Amino acid sequence: MTEGFKFIVADFSAIEARVIVWLAGEAWRNEVFATYGKIYEVSAAQMFRVPIEEVTKGSPLRQKGKIAELALGYGGSVGALKAMGALEMGLSEEELKPLVAAWRNTNPNIVRLWWDVDSSVKEAVKERTRTETHRIQFEYRSGMLLIWLPSGRQLTYIKPRMGINSFGNESVTYEGIGTTKKWERIESYGPKFVENIVQAISRDILCFAMQNLDKAGYKIVMHVHDEAVLEVPLEVSLQDVCTLMGKTPPCAKGLLLRADGYECNFYKKD
Repeated sequence: MTEGFKFIVADFSAIEARVIVWLAGEAWRNEVFATYGKIYEVSAAQMFRVPIEEVTKGSPLRQKGKIAELALGYGGSVGALKAMGALEMGLSEEELKPLVAAWRNTNPNIVRLWWDVDSSVKEAVKERTRTETHRIQFEYRSGMLLIWLPSGRQLTYIKPRMGINSFGNESVTYEGIGTTKKWERIESYGPKFVENIVQAISRDILCFAMQNLDKAGYKIVMHVHDEAVLEVPLEVSLQDVCTLMGKTPPCAKGLLLRADGYECNFYKKD
């Protein structure tokens, strides 16, 4: 690092959770992000119908809210909870299925987003046409499924067609690199497409933030996932950087963003 300079590491707070809330229009979650932002605590309070004051740090209810938030946003169920370490965190096998049901009942608009996207993708592929839902457009063109993001960028899925998935249900499949690291036909469905869309929008937001930081004269030395690492003079304010990074792109009007960060002399995780 240059003498007289420091690193500022700034990243988005709960970026994927904020993007999916914006797409789905889940009003109570948006209110959380607009105020105190404790999504684990509020989620648990909503799911179990208790005052938020009862969901304290380290409490079993907060633990359940946290694991539900991490595992269930993209259609996950009992298997996703187990994969996220629910049993190791003290939850019992009998609690998992009711926890899934409680989360989905508390977030009906996110669940609706999954299946509206599922229907739009299927219609686009079946009818070889263009469809739209929740600010996202889907188009079958020249043997490709195109998903148009609010930024104007598109996700591309090769040779999509209708098929039957491993559960015996109708689904869209496409060609790509699968879990075997080989080229194969991949099954997908609404929640998985939503995951792709949310993560792609999150990437577009990071790019917008990096453009703003660059225009302001800040030197970006690298970026990792949802964070940017800047080498700046000692007098540069962390708050100024986070405020600039947290600006909402014009294509995402209404999306509530927040960036946090820290200063250091060498890159590390805070």
